[in-house]
Amino acid sequence: MTNPIPHASHAHWQRNLAVCMFGSFTTIVAMTLLLPFLPLYVEQLGVKDHAAIVQWSGAAYGATFFSAALVAPLWGRLADRYGRKPMLIRASLGMAVAMALIGMAGNVWQLVGLRLLAGLLGGYASGSMVLVATQTPKDRTGWALGTMSSAIMAGNLVGPLVGGALPPLIGIRATFFAAGAMIFVAFLATAFLIREEKKAPAAIKQDGTPDTGWAAVPDKRPLVAMLFTGMLLMLANMSIEPIITVYVATLVKDPQRVTMMAGLVMSAAALGSILSASRLGKLADRVGHWNVIVGCLAVSALLLVPQAFVTAGWQLVVLRFLMGLSLGGLLPCIASVIRHNVPERVAGNMLGYSTSAQYTGQVAGPLLGGFVGGHIGMRAVFLGTCVLMAAGAGWNWLAQRAAASSTARGSTR
Repeated sequence: MTNPIPHASHAHWQRNLAVCMFGSFTTIVAMTLLLPFLPLYVEQLGVKDHAAIVQWSGAAYGATFFSAALVAPLWGRLADRYGRKPMLIRASLGMAVAMALIGMAGNVWQLVGLRLLAGLLGGYASGSMVLVATQTPKDRTGWALGTMSSAIMAGNLVGPLVGGALPPLIGIRATFFAAGAMIFVAFLATAFLIREEKKAPAAIKQDGTPDTGWAAVPDKRPLVAMLFTGMLLMLANMSIEPIITVYVATLVKDPQRVTMMAGLVMSAAALGSILSASRLGKLADRVGHWNVIVGCLAVSALLLVPQAFVTAGWQLVVLRFLMGLSLGGLLPCIASVIRHNVPERVAGNMLGYSTSAQYTGQVAGPLLGGFVGGHIGMRAVFLGTCVLMAAGAGWNWLAQRAAASSTARGSTR
């Protein structure tokens, strides 16, 4: 059977997808590769006290995500107005310059400031999701966004591995220069290979102002549900980060195996998500994106319960891998639901808000997990996250029914 001829506005979607996957992978690797050696770099920049090294390392790492969360809606709005490709060119060139400058930092204040700058100038991965979501045929959106999510999560997995291997070979500063050069290649590919079709101009309201932003979304319930779900996904992923090593230490008798097992636990969920994202996205194109979201949240809630009662490290690795398999379908489905429920002229703006919500979960997750784990107990982190995931599944189920009934009422009028 021959494939249908693609719509003119979707003629280049496969090439765009390939370039966006490469660019997102390289920028995420660059953002995360400093994890293994960040405390060493902070010490190299003149901080000697152990507690201060830990605090400055946390501030430097979180700075990028903090500033990225603040500007994501702005970049999304500018993408709607001036095009998605210019925003990707800006993000890749800005990240390439920022990474090279981080390698030239003279003190720890400059390091934190440049990490903030990287977040302000970046946003390639989230911008890629916007471009792929709006330039891909609607019946292939789930699969395409799932493939994009796999590339992003692969970057999160590979980044720390590269960061552990390169500095001993070429030095810490040269590692940043290498990362900047890799992103510059992504900039060239973006500038010369991506083809973005022209979009329709924004509608004009009766008072003469463009119909943009939240005002352009007729039914805001699906959008609000997706913002909440994106925040919940990252919160669930990150809530156990502060307690993993301590929790694994209670399960592994040999102290020398604790860090290795903790690393396996951290990687297991990311590996599961990489393997499942495109498959769940393809399934969502067939059975409905919202159905997959509800199912993924429910399965994740169930898998969190036994994680609180494991008796061996390998059990936690297996359960985190299975949880990664179930969570892998959420990011592409969230973007797809937003794509199908907002006008295309504001899709970038709304997906920007979604990115900000996810960064909020990424920041709040470790804070909440660390507080609950320290004051109530480590098992409470898993069980509390389970309750949140189950509540998210229930809310999405109700929101889906409400949206369906609203659509049915509208079609009978």
